[in-house]
Amino acid sequence: MHIKSAQFVISNSDVDKCPPSLLPEYAFIGRSNVGKSSLINSICNKKSLAKTSSRPGKTQLINHFLINNNWHLVDLPGYGYARVSKTQKKVFQSFITQYFKKRKQLMNAFLLIDVRHQPQTIDLNFMQWLGENQIPFSLVFTKADKLKPRALEKNIRDYTSAMLASAWEELPPVFVTSSLQRTGGEELLNYIDQLNSLYHSN
Repeated sequence: MHIKSAQFVISNSDVDKCPPSLLPEYAFIGRSNVGKSSLINSICNKKSLAKTSSRPGKTQLINHFLINNNWHLVDLPGYGYARVSKTQKKVFQSFITQYFKKRKQLMNAFLLIDVRHQPQTIDLNFMQWLGENQIPFSLVFTKADKLKPRALEKNIRDYTSAMLASAWEELPPVFVTSSLQRTGGEELLNYIDQLNSLYHSN
């Protein structure tokens, strides 16, 4: 898939105010500082479509972007490390949960994982929640350029092994990306293109 146009639509903290359009949606979410905004900008080929920051937790709203006038990319707040109050974290958790439960247009959630780290309980728990709520998702490992090939393979294998050990019968699609080297984005977009075809054929 080639991204011809990418434009901001709306930001809000109320799922009922998300665009009424029935276009398919793809949500991007992960722990704070996982490189989510950088990946979004990379795959959309726009340097400042999503706001990047050296301070984790920059994204604090549900952000909708219209891609190729054909589907929505949804940038969701990060979880885990954001320097916000406990009250704010509860608010984030509430509207993120509502988003996933209410948006019938959601085709897939892309769960971003910083491949430099060993399996994190908070990520595994979120995967479990997505599975229990029957929300289709894929794993997107970020910052692949930060590791040598052997270490990269080991960390990915550790995550997938941790999932299988948690009673997952099969693994979700896995993508390995680097925003810096601009790798993995094409495979991710091609997967979205396949899901879009299924959505429009039904």
